[in-house]
Amino acid sequence: MSIWQTESWQKMLKKSGQVSDFFKVWNIFVEKRKVSLWEYWLFILWLENKISEKDVNEMIKLCEKEKCLFIQIETLNYDNDLDLSINSFWEWYYKKFITPYTAVIDLNQTEEEILAKMKPKGRYNIKVALKKWVEVKEVEKTDENIKKYYDLMQQTTSRDNFNWNSMDYYKTFLNSLNNSKLLLAYVWEKVIAWWIFTFDKDISIYYYWASTSDKEYRNMMAPYLLQWEAVKIAKSIWSSLYDFLWVATPWDKSSELAWVTDFKLKLTKDVRKVSKSYIYVNKKIKYLLINILRKLKRK
Repeated sequence: MSIWQTESWQKMLKKSGQVSDFFKVWNIFVEKRKVSLWEYWLFILWLENKISEKDVNEMIKLCEKEKCLFIQIETLNYDNDLDLSINSFWEWYYKKFITPYTAVIDLNQTEEEILAKMKPKGRYNIKVALKKWVEVKEVEKTDENIKKYYDLMQQTTSRDNFNWNSMDYYKTFLNSLNNSKLLLAYVWEKVIAWWIFTFDKDISIYYYWASTSDKEYRNMMAPYLLQWEAVKIAKSIWSSLYDFLWVATPWDKSSELAWVTDFKLKLTKDVRKVSKSYIYVNKKIKYLLINILRKLKRK
């Protein structure tokens, strides 16, 4: 079972204000999220198995009962078998939460085999970090440490031009999920990176990161050592897969994820298409209107 289809994940989302509510249709968690124009939508994040017609009907009934605009489903399948046809749904999405592709490491391999399959530059950068005396350790998920992570993360997002969540969200994430860990990289007592992971016996995931803007420390290649230490932690608890979470579509060279994809693909060559999106629209006219307004805002 993926972390996104657990009750602890749903409670974390609700507590942090990411969702308005959540429901359970048989064994499937369904999130209720705000759209616009006082409308809500239902969202199923990373469905791993084909669902029955009975489940589909229950979801549609829930959508009607909650007077939601639509239901969106995003699948999750690491084996590239994504043929999920759902009656009454069509293959499309309102908003894509998870990129179709991700990069992974099969943890059933030995450490030597994993290193051998990295690009030479990936292995080299891990060695650079070690030679420059970079060290990695897990720290307690205290308010003080989360504040330090958040402060550095704000610098990172300003530099690299991507969005971030509130500090309360990261607090809730780390304190609500027992399998989450806060790792930091440091050299000469100077902390140069804080990263957030989740570790599970099935899949361990690299989630959020924050690294110093100081060129002197950026050249120490701490992110590569952090990833390698996280992979070793995942192996130590018998995870089967390590997920770097989100890479650009392989042929999309202009993607905003291109630079981070380049970093991840130095550490693994295993890129998989894991997700498709399906949608059922309950209020067609209102849905059309909201999409028109979205397109106008982008112009």
